[in-house]
Parts: sequence; structure tokens; C-alpha cells
Amino acid sequence: MDLFKIFSSKPSPKEVAKERLRLILIHDRSSVSPELLESIKEDILEVLSKYVEIDSGEIDVKMTKMEEIDGDSPALIASIPIKMTKR
Repeated sequence: MDLFKIFSSKPSPKEVAKERLRLILIHDRSSVSPELLESIKEDILEVLSKYVEIDSGEIDVKMTKMEEIDGDSPALIASIPIKMTKR
């Protein structure tokens, strides 16, 4: 665990570059714009947050193509860590 990361609220230049590259790759792999993908992500998180507490620092949502299933079907892949369920 990186102690400096805990106290720093600003992402490192490496993390910013990695996120930008990730967005470029997503855009290249699908016909979905980064803005639309971000909107989808926000909507998913809004719905899930009604039922579970989410670890917002570790969320990863991406659009890709499922070549092994249908040759070229788009797929939304989301990794959303859940801290606990709400009652």
C-alpha cells in the first residue's frame, strides 16, 4: 500500500496518462464516445448506490468487442468493488 497515495488527492502524471490512454483505446475499440461511456458509468453507479456501498476509487468500466462470441458484438465490462450491501 502506497502511503503517499492515501494523503494525495491529486492523481500522479502516470495515472493521468494511463487513464487517457485507456480512454483512447476504448474509443478505438468501440463506436461509443468517451463522454457516452462516462454517462453510462455514472448511471450504473447511481442505480447500484441505492442498494450497495461502492468503493469509488477502484471502479473500471470499459467497452470492448466480444470477438469470440459473435465476431464483433460490443460488450460493456464493469468492475465495481462493493464494500457492503444496504438494507
